Amino acid sequence: MIKLEMIVEQQPIHISHDTYRRECRYTRGIHIPADEFSQIINLMEEDTKIYFEFHNVAKKIEPGIYLNGHSSLARQIDNYYKKKKNTEIVGINNGKDFYVKLT
Repeated sequence: MIKLEMIVEQQPIHISHDTYRRECRYTRGIHIPADEFSQIINLMEEDTKIYFEFHNVAKKIEPGIYLNGHSSLARQIDNYYKKKKNTEIVGINNGKDFYVKLT
């Protein structure tokens, strides 16, 4: 199995959270191709999609977009990469917040 590491930023990444009307600061994240992230969303159960949309209101799924990560999204990403890509993302599924940058 291939192992990937979470990206640790020297300076925090700021991403708007429109539901909370504030910016979230992240010091760790992952970069994912937009087409793969679309596949991850398509595989989500409905309640997980609703929670994702709560954290990322009206954000487009296209290259260059930053998204707010959360534990249920981490599980979805982790499961997708393990099952579809035979890849483990070390540290993604540990309950800590993170960002997703679509490439």
